[in-house]
Amino acid sequence: MTVAPRKRVALHPASATAGRNVINIASGKGGVGKTWMAISLAHTLARQGEKTLLFDADFGLANVDVQLGLNAERDLGDVVAGRVSMNKAVTPFADGGFDIIVGQSGSGRLADMDRARLSELKSDLWQLAQRYDRVIIDLGAGLESAVRSLTPRGGMTLVVATDEPTSLTDAYAYIKVSIQENSRADMRLAINMANDRRQGEKTYGALAKACRTFLNYTPPLMGIVRRDDRIPDAIRRQTAFLSRHPQAEAAEDLAEMATTIRNQPAKSAVKKAVKKTDKPSEANP
Repeated sequence: MTVAPRKRVALHPASATAGRNVINIASGKGGVGKTWMAISLAHTLARQGEKTLLFDADFGLANVDVQLGLNAERDLGDVVAGRVSMNKAVTPFADGGFDIIVGQSGSGRLADMDRARLSELKSDLWQLAQRYDRVIIDLGAGLESAVRSLTPRGGMTLVVATDEPTSLTDAYAYIKVSIQENSRADMRLAINMANDRRQGEKTYGALAKACRTFLNYTPPLMGIVRRDDRIPDAIRRQTAFLSRHPQAEAAEDLAEMATTIRNQPAKSAVKKAVKKTDKPSEANP
């Protein structure tokens, strides 16, 4: 498939556009395909004509470059250390038609970074984001407040979950903590590794019901990606999935999700959360 030509994006004051073109890819736990989703969604959006940046914000287990077999000259560790500026750390990924800022596995947790440096990092990222139609941020798995501090208030957070009970519980916990910190948070769901669409809808329904019941908040479904044995094949070969298997069912699912995202307003028309003291039982997410 031919990569669509990139279009120029006018720069605007950060206050006017801060985070509105950002999609944070999050999960309550690892092992749900979060990084693969971030890479593949960035690739899909680029194919649909969006000028896209993929930012690997997982300081402890960064592996975007590993999955893509990418040997970047500079990475996020160089930015944190002050050796290069944020824009100088951008690596074009020609095969996918999008740009990447590679993380550095084992470079330390965001929680270990002092507040001033973290604020500078976030400010530099938002300035760079103004040059793109979309910025995909692959967040580290878990509930660390420092991880969520990179997410702008105007951006969308796509929480990736599977049908595994621990994934559902942890996804619910991530959404709960996020909206407690920011009642206007734009949280949405992506169901990954579904056996079929019916099962994916059932998984979404269970998680959405828990959020609606205990949080008075219903995160919209952005998409369902079906289980595909060709995904592990692409990862093992360190090749972009859409380049190796462009006609796969999962590729079709990603295209639908990207189209849905592009057609959605910045804020979803869902009932916003209200503070509650009730806690779900251990039997529920």
